[in-house]
Amino acid sequence: MSSSLIIIIALSMLALYAVLIVVRMFNALETLRNRITKAYAQIDVQLKHRYDLIPNLVETAKGYLKHERDALEAVIEARNAAATANTSAATHPGDPSAMHVLASREITLGGTLGRLFAISESYSDFKANTTMLRLMNDLALTEEKISYFRQEFNDAVMAYNTKREVFPSNAIAETFRFNVAGLFAIKKPEERLEPKASFG
Repeated sequence: MSSSLIIIIALSMLALYAVLIVVRMFNALETLRNRITKAYAQIDVQLKHRYDLIPNLVETAKGYLKHERDALEAVIEARNAAATANTSAATHPGDPSAMHVLASREITLGGTLGRLFAISESYSDFKANTTMLRLMNDLALTEEKISYFRQEFNDAVMAYNTKREVFPSNAIAETFRFNVAGLFAIKKPEERLEPKASFG
């Protein structure tokens, strides 16, 4: 076997090895990106359930909080804005802009719900309503699920972002446009998604 043939075989094997490394890194990044999508799908289900509960809660409240129309309308407006932001985030899970808008809308919604619950404290008949108690329990359970799935989503985002930033997969990420993913972060502890109310 001639030396030039040996060199050609060696270079071919080296090129094949390089291609295999690129394919492996690409597949790893794609798997992590798919994990983000799957994790967000769980959040999406819970947020939609939450958005479905809120109109029922407002309808129940209308009968008791007749003089609090502004607070009730603010909840519905915030709910609609959050639902729209969720639709965008669900279409592009991990997109930093979509995640930022969703977090902002969720903070606003949590604030309006908090104000509604604070107002409702002075209406004893409302606090004792069995429909309201059931809705509050369902909402609290949904909030716990959202919190759990948000953590799972953020873990997936961190794993993906870490993989796309380290060498040598950062070159693959840049070449194949694996863009940075955004966290679903509620920045201030008092602005978390869990509205507080005491009905008891």
